[in-house]
Amino acid sequence: MKRERFKLPCSVFLLLRREDEILLLRREKTGWMDGYYSVPAGAIDGNEEASLAACREAKEESCVVLNKEDLSLKHVIHCYTDGDEWMGVFFAATEYQGVPSIGEPEKHADMHWCKVNALPEKMIPYVRQAIENIERDIAFSTYGWN
Repeated sequence: MKRERFKLPCSVFLLLRREDEILLLRREKTGWMDGYYSVPAGAIDGNEEASLAACREAKEESCVVLNKEDLSLKHVIHCYTDGDEWMGVFFAATEYQGVPSIGEPEKHADMHWCKVNALPEKMIPYVRQAIENIERDIAFSTYGWN
């Protein structure tokens, strides 16, 4: 009999970089963390490579086209939030096609470049933690387990 394995939801996060800046989106009208900033992100849909999910989310949320070969894996975070356990995979890219713009205006009210060492106060906490760890070359962290 085949053993049923534990299934863990996974999301991807994309740091679009321009020199010492990253692209941020402010959430609005979603009912979750509205008013807070994040990077383009979303769930892996299933039967989808993590790198391709990051490319898809970049196109959906920020209207840019990425090649998976232009992504570099920067950080993995194992989270426990709102009673759920999940993994987040953070990629970075400096090469992309198109001009970043808000692709989902029903979810985001602002998009701008931000210096990575001057993140806004209202930043989703685990995204802030991951970015800070990336800047310190820390490849793995946990969030929300205490």
